[in-house]
Amino acid sequence: MAISESISSGKVARNGRDVFFALGIVVILAVLFLPIPAFLIDVGLATSIALSVLILMVSLWIQRPLDFSSFPTILLIATMMRLSLNIATTRMILSHGNQGTHAAGYVISGFSNLVMSGDFVIGLIVFLILIVVNFIVITKGATRIAEVGARFTLDAIPGKQMSIDADLSAGVIDDKTAQLRRRELEEESSFFGSMDGASKFVRGDAIAGLIITAINIVGGIAIGYLRHGMSLGQAADVFVKLSVGDGLVTQIPALIVSLAAGLLVSKGGTRGSADQAVFGQLGAYPRALYVAAALLTLLSLMPGLPMFPFIMLAGGMATLGYVIPLRHNRMVAEADAAKRQEEQAKTEEEKNSVKSSLATAEIELLIGKQLSTRLITAHQELAFRMGKMRKKFATQYGFVVPEVKLTDDFAIPPKAYQIKIHGTVVTEYQVRVGELMVLLGNRDVPDIPGEEVREPAFGMRAYSVMDTFAEDLKRENFTYADNMSVLLTHLSEVIRNNLPQLLSYKDMKALIERQDPEYRKLADEICSQHISYPGLQAVLKLLLAERVSIRNLHLIIEAIAEIAPHVRRTEQIVEHVRIRMAQQICGDLTEGGVLKVLRLGNRWDLAFHQSLKRDAKGEVREFDIDPRQLEEFGQDAGKAIRKHLETGERFVLVTAPDARPYVRMIIERLFPTLPVLSHVEIAKGVEIRVLGTIS
Repeated sequence: MAISESISSGKVARNGRDVFFALGIVVILAVLFLPIPAFLIDVGLATSIALSVLILMVSLWIQRPLDFSSFPTILLIATMMRLSLNIATTRMILSHGNQGTHAAGYVISGFSNLVMSGDFVIGLIVFLILIVVNFIVITKGATRIAEVGARFTLDAIPGKQMSIDADLSAGVIDDKTAQLRRRELEEESSFFGSMDGASKFVRGDAIAGLIITAINIVGGIAIGYLRHGMSLGQAADVFVKLSVGDGLVTQIPALIVSLAAGLLVSKGGTRGSADQAVFGQLGAYPRALYVAAALLTLLSLMPGLPMFPFIMLAGGMATLGYVIPLRHNRMVAEADAAKRQEEQAKTEEEKNSVKSSLATAEIELLIGKQLSTRLITAHQELAFRMGKMRKKFATQYGFVVPEVKLTDDFAIPPKAYQIKIHGTVVTEYQVRVGELMVLLGNRDVPDIPGEEVREPAFGMRAYSVMDTFAEDLKRENFTYADNMSVLLTHLSEVIRNNLPQLLSYKDMKALIERQDPEYRKLADEICSQHISYPGLQAVLKLLLAERVSIRNLHLIIEAIAEIAPHVRRTEQIVEHVRIRMAQQICGDLTEGGVLKVLRLGNRWDLAFHQSLKRDAKGEVREFDIDPRQLEEFGQDAGKAIRKHLETGERFVLVTAPDARPYVRMIIERLFPTLPVLSHVEIAKGVEIRVLGTIS
């Protein structure tokens, strides 16, 4: 019951307002035909002036033109109100003008005395100047702006509508936002179209004011001379004063409304109130203020010109040129501080949220308590060296590995560190804090107190001594590393062993986007017709798994385009790509232009060839080798490879093309860093030095 009563009361209030508005329009129309006393004319003229000032103030303070979308309707009502009052004052002037300058009310007589100073010639000149300013300057410019704005707005509607539909289809905005944008677009087109027509009201009002004033002057003089027996001079003095006073009272509100219309249509796409748009842009260039101040100072020194006003204005502009940058910098600092505070609050909120516990770092280095205390003074150097390491990986392998998240973890042993890849512990090592690790190789243990250990990255023989013996180690030409170098070397090798896991789909797409347009188009054609983007990612991952750089991605895309129409298996595509990239592969593995190779040997070449089972087309479908042979091969390969590894030589294992993937599969479990090449992957012109055979 209460709800229904409130609704009914709201309807009554709304209907009452509608009736009041309708009665106002009826009153304006009635003034056109019915005579009204001078007192009501004064009230009407004061209302007209107040309404015009209110319209101007609203036009100054709105943020955008659409916020005053009712302006054309208000302009029509204000114009009709002025014209009806103009007709009422004309009736009063012509009927009772012989009674004196107060015949048409005190507002008109007051304006005539104030502006004309008792001389109707001055008033007539001022009136004509106001007409010219309103009609020629303000109204004509506002009309042109409104016409162009309406034309451009209507022409842009289809494009804006398509943009809204595209954003909606792409999911950038929802249905509600799309409806709001469409409604705003309709309002914008209606507003500028209405402003184009409403500007004609202002022009017509100016013309009508000029004609009505001329009629009042001519008709008033004729009536005063012929009917009331006044002399021509007396009639001209009275009726010209009344007519010009009436014209001034009418034209001043018209000029104010014309100015409001000009401000509204000239605002265009600028947001913010008029003072923000004007002062914000005029004061945005302090150097312009300084130049203007210098020019005004120069003018003040000119002979015959008053010094005070120019000097005062020059000082004011120079002061503004100094103050505005300070204020701007303070506002920027406050905005930055607020933004940082907001980001910090958001980060804190995300940190404390449940979702943050689900996120895992791609690479994470966890340091124990004692080791962290040892490295705390070198955290900045540690971060710097890890950044250099990432740059080196990007140059060497062709993609940027993720940032390493450094975490102090007191749950692990105090002297240990752990390396995680995608949240999984890959390796862990106990560091001898404060000691140096001497890399022995084939050398004997130095005659220094210490303990023999294993280097964590490559499993080499090492010897741990106190860091106070650094000078002794230098004199004996031993290679040694401190705790940070050991940690970073181990981290680098772990990253190198896990490159395939670190190449995400997002990284792969970013690499393709950085290619030239022709190669982006070629990649799109390959992935739409032959293999998918995940298939392309799998090819790159298999290359990285054998530490083959993908920095020449355009060559890889070309090689895939050659073989993809004929082969579906990823492993076969990778073998073809490796053959096409033989020059790069051999170039990365040579030392001094020489490629050192260890051959597989005839016995094992034959054994692997016989273990490959082929289908009717001759393609390998499975690898079937006797387990005893596999164990024996591991023993033979281990002996031969370790012998050359201990000498520190850099070499590759060479085998037949069809057996290469399977030999690599066995060798990587024993020696993960040893490259395995096929005969066809050795580029032309490469000097080869055979170290031996596995037999």
